[in-house]
Amino acid sequence: MVLPIVWFVLVAVLFVGYFILEGFDYGVGILLPWVAKTDIERRAVLATIGPVWDANEV
Repeated sequence: MVLPIVWFVLVAVLFVGYFILEGFDYGVGILLPWVAKTDIERRAVLATIGPVWDANEV
């Protein structure tokens, strides 16, 4: 009975860590419809994750 709880906690901690570390990319994608109204604003918002994008995908 203890082993399923341990695995659940382990997987939950790993998922939370993944979403915290990838939060910048996800946050930009989620907020894009509300933050960027024009094509120029959209490109500017997406350009902010450019330098970080490849580093997070390693």
